[in-house]
Amino acid sequence: MRATRIRNAVACAVWAYVVWILLTWTATAEQLLFGAAVAVTVGCALAPLGPVAAPWRAFAPKRLLALLRLLLGSAARILVANFSLARRIWGPRSRLQTGMIVVPTAARGDGAVAAVGLVTSLIVDNQLVDLDRSSGQLQYHAIDLPPDNVEQRYERVNGPSERRILEVAKER
Repeated sequence: MRATRIRNAVACAVWAYVVWILLTWTATAEQLLFGAAVAVTVGCALAPLGPVAAPWRAFAPKRLLALLRLLLGSAARILVANFSLARRIWGPRSRLQTGMIVVPTAARGDGAVAAVGLVTSLIVDNQLVDLDRSSGQLQYHAIDLPPDNVEQRYERVNGPSERRILEVAKER
């Protein structure tokens, strides 16, 4: 029990320190030491609340490869979506057909569902609006409505990103 709590505190402190570095983006000794102190405090305070995914687990070869595929695939989809949206907006006639769509999801865990919602919302074509965990569905605001076929919607909206996320999360 005590070893688990210490492991949770260390994992949470590492995550908090990474967030601190990303938010401050400053490498002075004072900033790094203060951030370390804040991270350790946060880690110790949050450790009793439950298990924390250890950040060093990302360095397992298969998971690291899956993370790289997720990062590169998402970056490519973000770029394509941004260029496509700019072309449609700046074009001679606007061809936007916006609306709300419901798409199924295979993600079941809290972290996987959150990651699917966040990653797919970074792609400007679709923004997550709501989720129904009991039925495994996500609701998106879509800039360009995909076809009515559920499988085609899944493939266009969250399928490619979700498969990579589930590979990282080892849910599938």
